[in-house]
Amino acid sequence: VQLQASGGGLVQAGGSLRLSCAASGRTFSSSAMGWFRQAPGKEREFVATVSWSGSRTGYADAVKGRFTISRDNAKNTVYLQMNSLKPEDTAVYYCAGRNVNYGSTYSLPGEYVYWGQGTQVTVSS
Repeated sequence: VQLQASGGGLVQAGGSLRLSCAASGRTFSSSAMGWFRQAPGKEREFVATVSWSGSRTGYADAVKGRFTISRDNAKNTVYLQMNSLKPEDTAVYYCAGRNVNYGSTYSLPGEYVYWGQGTQVTVSS
């Protein structure tokens, strides 16, 4: 599976962005997907995850209530809708995936096999 993230940009605090991650390969619909982010000088951190069917999701406390992860298996795409953005959300955002046999979600970077190239999100105050 190859992943291509897009949708990043510069936005003012309080604004919104929607990130997309397009996947190639026939196993996308059986893959759990996640979004992570990495700010300069910091470790990569978990943002959100979604099960293969989209029925289960999980979020980091820092984004809960503001971000929404979703997927469209017909389009081989996973999304991250980001609302009420804050300057501390500034980071490179990465999508990740792994094949699964059941409807689990994953929040650790080491649990994912496939990674996209990242898209920059910058939130100005």
